[in-house]
Amino acid sequence: MALWAALALPALAIAGRWTLTPADYGFGHAIKQSGDWAAWLLLATLAVTPARLALGTRPFTRWLGIRRRDLGVASFAYAALHTAIYLADKAGIVAILAEARGVDLLTGWLALVLFAPLAITSNDRSVRALKRRWKGLHRLVYPAAVLVFVHWALTAFDPRTAYGHIAILAAIETVRIALQYRQRVT
Repeated sequence: MALWAALALPALAIAGRWTLTPADYGFGHAIKQSGDWAAWLLLATLAVTPARLALGTRPFTRWLGIRRRDLGVASFAYAALHTAIYLADKAGIVAILAEARGVDLLTGWLALVLFAPLAITSNDRSVRALKRRWKGLHRLVYPAAVLVFVHWALTAFDPRTAYGHIAILAAIETVRIALQYRQRVT
């Protein structure tokens, strides 16, 4: 419960600032910060496996493993908030559909579509029901993550921050793949 309270704090801050000071903290800040939190939590979620492979079963890595689904669902919740802010700003299906054709926004929509079944099935009941298929389904996180960061790079006013996060994603995945390969070989 404490983790979820902590994960909700940035959303409350975004909503509070947008409500209390809309002139100073408008659409641009709200959409950027919600997207940032979605991406940061996604990176944290993806970093759990390499951390566990590198550090073994320590109390902190066990805690991360147990909470990985919470981090992933929180990432999806911030992505949904990001999307809701975008939809509220556009306030019309015509404007949304016109922009959705561009690669910059299409990558975001595709990422959201890939993340939705992951968020829906991030619970013990789904793990039991889907059995081995659950892990296969949740491997969609990797192409979805690539789409998220491409979306960020294409929509940012200054894409250098997005490029830095793409480098972090690449590092996380390189370490994960190398450690999994090493584990299989030994």
